[in-house]
Amino acid sequence: MIPTRTVPDVLRRARDLVGPAVVDALALLSPEVRPLVEYHLGLRDEHGRPATGGAAVGGKGIRPALAVLSAEAVGAPAQAGVPGAVAVELVHNFSLLHDDVIDCDQERRHRPTVWVLFGVGRAIIAGDALLSLAQHVVLTTGGQPEHAGLAALSLADATTDMIAGQALDMAFESLAGVDVERCLTMEAGKTGALLGCAASLGAILAGAPRPEVTALRDYGVQLGLAFQAVDDLLGIWGDPRSTGKPAWSDLRQHKKTLPIAAALAAGNGGAHELAALLAADHLDEPQIARAAELVERCGGREIAADEARGRLAAALAALDRVSLDSRAREELEDLAGFVVVREF
Repeated sequence: MIPTRTVPDVLRRARDLVGPAVVDALALLSPEVRPLVEYHLGLRDEHGRPATGGAAVGGKGIRPALAVLSAEAVGAPAQAGVPGAVAVELVHNFSLLHDDVIDCDQERRHRPTVWVLFGVGRAIIAGDALLSLAQHVVLTTGGQPEHAGLAALSLADATTDMIAGQALDMAFESLAGVDVERCLTMEAGKTGALLGCAASLGAILAGAPRPEVTALRDYGVQLGLAFQAVDDLLGIWGDPRSTGKPAWSDLRQHKKTLPIAAALAAGNGGAHELAALLAADHLDEPQIARAAELVERCGGREIAADEARGRLAAALAALDRVSLDSRAREELEDLAGFVVVREF
């Protein structure tokens, strides 16, 4: 399969299917929290008025699409995966609300972040509410109690791994260098865990056998690593008009993402210069530009791109282990190809 920049139709289809269910779930939030979440999702402006162009499933919508496809892949209707799709979207947005506070990001999707407008405390509480709501959705709307319980456990485990990955990512910021393997361990938790959960949650809710669930989870974990490798590339060289973040964003925040870790491990003069730059508390624009140049010169950009392609191959290989619905499998392949070549 050759990756394409064409946005897969399943992203629109899943957004249309899952969006109304997310809105229904948000109605369960307290009146003190719900307006903040609806603002974060683009459903309302900062004054609580309905916003134009907002969507309950924002961003790329890859996680809910995976949950829907995983149900279809084992022969169940798409609707069987919707509770899982809603839950992973809520958990994802819980992490975004908290990440914006942690990273002091002042904008998301070209609008002020929740903590900027409403305060750090309220942003944290809004994220906490989404995490709790995600479990509630799975347990109360996930179909048969046995399947819903397994799905809730899978979601809880993935969330735990995601938080551990985020904690490791934060710890890296104070280290002079991080080896590539440890960086990949962090990214497997930070991104791979929730995508692996999303890619298997619909199948769990549909009562699929263990081999199919495991293969779909492995596909999602590998896809998550590919996704994060591309995110790491965009975090340095992405176009701000597409990413919604400043140029060289990860270098500004002294993050040890995959291309940076790989460049620092090169052990040459460029790597030493890069390490010295990143050790500074503050970098001006010429220094940030120089750091980006050094990451590329030391091979970090190429290594991250190779990692994305390798993880794409591993994700597709996981699908080969079991028999899946042919149409859903084709859409899983298309979605994986899109992840690797996306520009946002």
